[in-house]
Amino acid sequence: MIRIALLLTCLASAAVAQERQPSHCIAVADATPGVEFVHRAAYTDPVPEESVRLRYITHASFLLQTEGGLSAVTDFTGFLGNVDFIPDVVTMNHAHSTHWTAHPDPAIPNVLPGWGEEFGAGIDHYVDLGEMVIRNVSTDIRSAWGEGVEPEGNSIFVFEAAGLCIGHLGHLHHEPTDEQYIAIGRMDVVMVAVDGGLTLDLPAVFRVMNRLKASIVIPMHWFGDGTLGAFLDGMRERFDVVLTEGSELTVSLERLPAQPTVMVLRPAYLREGE
Repeated sequence: MIRIALLLTCLASAAVAQERQPSHCIAVADATPGVEFVHRAAYTDPVPEESVRLRYITHASFLLQTEGGLSAVTDFTGFLGNVDFIPDVVTMNHAHSTHWTAHPDPAIPNVLPGWGEEFGAGIDHYVDLGEMVIRNVSTDIRSAWGEGVEPEGNSIFVFEAAGLCIGHLGHLHHEPTDEQYIAIGRMDVVMVAVDGGLTLDLPAVFRVMNRLKASIVIPMHWFGDGTLGAFLDGMRERFDVVLTEGSELTVSLERLPAQPTVMVLRPAYLREGE
C-alpha cells in the first residue's frame, strides 16, 4: 500500500507537469485518409518536434526517442543490432532471459530492473530526465516452470514524454488490480504481449485493452503471423487495425485517430544507416 501511495504521489506531480503540456495521445499512420501515421526514418535521424519515435527492435524490446535526443529501450537484452549505441535508459523484466541481461553496458546511465533484489520485494522507479519521465508499476509473475507466484516480480513501465503516456506492459501474467490501473493512469500508447498463453491469454488481453482505452495499441511478443492474427481478429470489433509493414512509428499530439487503432510493427534490429 505504501508503494501504491508513493506512485499516486508521483502521478500527482506528473499531472502538474502535464498541465503545461496536455496529455492527449496522437498517433501518426498511412492507413487513415488525410493522416500520415508512419514516419520512416533511421534511428539516427532527428525526431520531429513534440513527438516520440518508437522502433520495434525484437520480441519485447522497443527503442523510444524524443525530440531532444533522449533514448530508452524496453526489456533490454544487451543486444540492439550492429551499432555502437548507448541508450540513456534501459528497462528489464526477468520472466525470461529474452527480457533482460545480467551484464548491461556500464556506460548506460540508467538501468531499471523491473524486480527487487529480494524475492517478492518489488521495486519502485521514478526517473525524471526532464524531457522524459520513466516510472513503473510492479506486477506478479508465475515462478519458474509455472509453479507458484513471485509477487511483484516484473513491472509495467510507463514513459511520459511530449505530453504522451506510453506504457510497456512487459511480461504480464495477470490482469491488473484496480489499484494498479490507478497507478498506471491513462495510456495513450500501449505495447502489449499477444502470445496468447505465455503471458495473458487473449480474452484477458482484450479486457485489459478495453480497460486501458489507449489510442494506439502495438502488439509485441508474438510468435508468427498466426499468433498475431488471432490477436488482431479479436481486436477488430473495437479497434481499427493498421499493418504498417515497417518497424517504427512516430507519435505526436497533432492528430488523434478517430478510432482507437492497433498499429502492427515488424521487428528489426538497429543497423548502421537505417
